Amino acid sequence: MYYKRSLSKIIENASNTFPAVLINGPRQVGKTTLFEHSISKSREYVSLDDPRIRSLAKTDPSLFFKTYKPPILIDEVQYAPELFPYIKILIDKEKKNGLFWLTGSQIFHLMKNVTESLAGRIAILSLQGLSQSEKNMHPECLPFLPSFELRKNTSALSLEETYKLIWKGSYPRLLTESTMDWELFYDSYVSAYLEKDVRTLVNVAQEHNFLKFLRVVAARTGQLLSYSDIASDIGISVNTAKSWISILETSGLIFLLQSYSNNITIRTIKTPKLYFLDAGLACYLTGWDNAKVLENGAMNGAMLETYVISEILKSYWHNGKEPKIYFYRDKNQKEIDLLIEKNDTLYPIEIKRSANPIKNDAKNFDILKSFKKNIGLGAVICLIDTPIPLMEGVVSVPLTYI
Repeated sequence: MYYKRSLSKIIENASNTFPAVLINGPRQVGKTTLFEHSISKSREYVSLDDPRIRSLAKTDPSLFFKTYKPPILIDEVQYAPELFPYIKILIDKEKKNGLFWLTGSQIFHLMKNVTESLAGRIAILSLQGLSQSEKNMHPECLPFLPSFELRKNTSALSLEETYKLIWKGSYPRLLTESTMDWELFYDSYVSAYLEKDVRTLVNVAQEHNFLKFLRVVAARTGQLLSYSDIASDIGISVNTAKSWISILETSGLIFLLQSYSNNITIRTIKTPKLYFLDAGLACYLTGWDNAKVLENGAMNGAMLETYVISEILKSYWHNGKEPKIYFYRDKNQKEIDLLIEKNDTLYPIEIKRSANPIKNDAKNFDILKSFKKNIGLGAVICLIDTPIPLMEGVVSVPLTYI
């Protein structure tokens, strides 16, 4: 079974506009499958996961491109940075769009080569696991903003169904292969990540500590990022903790949500909040081995918030857009879970594990009146069945609408 992705239409447009298109993102989110299901003239496929092909690409790029000619899809292109100057030469020679489709899962290795060799010649797109709209077979959904408008064929979820959704995760294989064992999948996923993506960046003697680090960070999803606390829990230096957080961020496994600030918000806390981009992976790393124990566990609120933030991010990235999103917290402990900024307007959002939102849930939205910004419709995202006005300028939004 194939779930059509929102990014499909963006790929088609980008391929008609740029000589090269790159999709980056974590392993196993469907980058290659997305390209293969996109409308295109036939092209050769080659994967640099194959050590023989990788060796050819690294040692003799000229022969590589005599063997594998564009239009071509090169999978895991970060393994052979030696290809990029030759891709540039071929693009400048051929002067055609859609010559190269590239995927990469090690963004920290990839982007330097892309920006140095292919600036202005390549469209860069980001892909994560399946969004809820994509799972529901409605990939045409737009980037999320608070609204009364109904998403197509959405229906309310019970608390139990909600936590099954969160716990399951968003990697396509977990949905397309009915016999796939959840724990085995994530066991294999983490092992592959450590083996293929981390080993080249982390001292071999530290690999055990890195796995412990993954679990410690997952336990902090939805919290303010404290490098010193993480370092103390694992027994590593603060600088190492910073370096390893950077690896997770550039791998596409976590997102650091920055605090909103301008020249008026001088009393805000500047520390970012940390979120895993796949709640299922965070559940696996923190030991919630089924949805029911998660629903009743100490992290049920953090995982719900993690899921909502990741879904909102995907709604933008999968439409080829970079969201301007923040959170707000000041030194008086007043907080707004999420601020989306668009067209010089701020949209405040709270996330609540409740089916009965109240006006008090949006009490901190009034803080924004002092920001000298346009304030859009606010939202309380919760477990309600249907959107209803909560108060003037604020709507309660069902979780299924994001």
